[in-house]
Amino acid sequence: MFSTTVFLQGFPLLLHAALATIGISLTGLLIGFFVAIGVCAARLSPNRAARMFGGAYVFFFRGVPMLVQLLLVYYLLPFAGINVSPVVAAISTVSLCSASYIAEILRGGFLSIPPGHLEAARMLGLSPFDMLRRILVPQAFRLTLPSLVNEMVLLIKASSLISVVGVAELTRTAQNIAASTYRPLEAYLAAGLIYFVICGALTLVAHAAEYRLQHA
Repeated sequence: MFSTTVFLQGFPLLLHAALATIGISLTGLLIGFFVAIGVCAARLSPNRAARMFGGAYVFFFRGVPMLVQLLLVYYLLPFAGINVSPVVAAISTVSLCSASYIAEILRGGFLSIPPGHLEAARMLGLSPFDMLRRILVPQAFRLTLPSLVNEMVLLIKASSLISVVGVAELTRTAQNIAASTYRPLEAYLAAGLIYFVICGALTLVAHAAEYRLQHA
């Protein structure tokens, strides 16, 4: 029989754990975005070695499951004399993995910009930096915003994998509540509801931002 008491009593702990989930995900996404800019630049570079490096990076981090990447960072680095905490391992893995997907999203956005816009900018005498700031980045951002939001939502959900290294995030806390109360249905249902609210809120905010950009 469903226990409303267990369902409601677990919410304070789960909400606190949700802050860890959001914090790790957003930190990893922010770091990953800056890494992705470099990877995207390498992928679009006229230098063959840079393109090969960017391609290899994307191929590896998109081809290996994030769970395996997390375990490699957490267990393999100590063999090299680098001891990292579970939180650092989680943020590092989220950053490196998300960067590979964001880099491809950005690359698609830059390649979708009509060449005529760049030709017109050159005729107006804009410098490469001004072209990047006024033409390339704004248009690429508009074109890729839905995909970036989708990646953010997927990252929030995929962050549940970091529970395997002991980080007290949302899924790990739900597991602890289920183990201590012997009520897994209530614990996981509450966690699922919190995930739903977080991802739903992100999606609504992104749709509002996309609407404002399209009608600016």
